[in-house]
Amino acid sequence: MEAIAVIDFETTGLSPSQGCRATEIAAVIWQDGRIVERYQSLMNPGVAIPPFITQLTGISNAMVRAAPAAEHVMREVAEFVATRPLLAHNASFDQKFWRAELARIALPNEQPFACSMLLARRLLPEAANHKLGFLTQWAGLPNTGKAHRAMADAEMAANLLGYLHQLLIERHGIQADHALLARLARVPNARLKDTLHSLRTPA
Repeated sequence: MEAIAVIDFETTGLSPSQGCRATEIAAVIWQDGRIVERYQSLMNPGVAIPPFITQLTGISNAMVRAAPAAEHVMREVAEFVATRPLLAHNASFDQKFWRAELARIALPNEQPFACSMLLARRLLPEAANHKLGFLTQWAGLPNTGKAHRAMADAEMAANLLGYLHQLLIERHGIQADHALLARLARVPNARLKDTLHSLRTPA
């Protein structure tokens, strides 16, 4: 499989359409079954962090005041990611912030996203839930740190990507690339069995 950039944002709220901004980003490059590069930075969003967000993430207004401007961080992480396709857990959330923050500095932001949460829902229906922390523990993957901090969550999502990629090979005989992962994440459950069968790599 080609190299994939796995990203995670911490933010001041749920959506950039509500004036929320990013406070931290991490990106890891997953290639050949492992993480080969890492980038992480707090960023100054120019808006206040609500107290309940600080309680959730541990990121305070004092911390981001001392951090680089969001524009600087996004330029750095865009260069780090380059043209690689992207993956995130609950990608609809991270995709909104990725595109909104890059649009603020007029950088391209149309890279394809895949969602490890939707993919896990398709491939691991036996899991009691599909939150990242639960799946990490359920699958026996490394606990990489405090949840709701960007690097820990990005590393956990990358490890889950590796687990799902290997599961597709061993359980279904499918060698997947990023485009196929994104496609499988969108397949209705009623059609999943037939889709997996049709994609099986000939022996």
